[in-house]
Amino acid sequence: MNFRRHPRHEEPEINLIPFIDVLLVILIFLMLSTTYSRFTELQLNLPAADAEQLRERPGEIIVAVSSDGRYMLNRRPVDGRSVELLAAELKAASAGRPDTILIVSADALATHQSVINVLDAARRAGLARLSFAAQTGEAKAAQ
Repeated sequence: MNFRRHPRHEEPEINLIPFIDVLLVILIFLMLSTTYSRFTELQLNLPAADAEQLRERPGEIIVAVSSDGRYMLNRRPVDGRSVELLAAELKAASAGRPDTILIVSADALATHQSVINVLDAARRAGLARLSFAAQTGEAKAAQ
């Protein structure tokens, strides 16, 4: 006779509580040590000003920049798009007066480089007083 008892085979048991505790500690560590970076977009709108209508003054030069990069100087088109040519035209239009004000009126779709070319030409022509034209709020709403 066999009096030995056969040992029962107990199913192994996985205790999940320590596993969950370790995962929560790792999750808290990652949440505290992670840096969040925000990617922002720069929304640009053209400025609108509630100023008086533009008056003709003898000491002003108006440079208009079209959307395709062409220039007009006091309502006359400028041949070419080079900075040197625009600087020569500005110097001739200012007639050597240092108090001349340059008003830059750029189209909404004009490239940034076109406006920078006007500023560079003004520096070369010796014009230090600059102003940027903006449309009024009523004119913007009417469009």
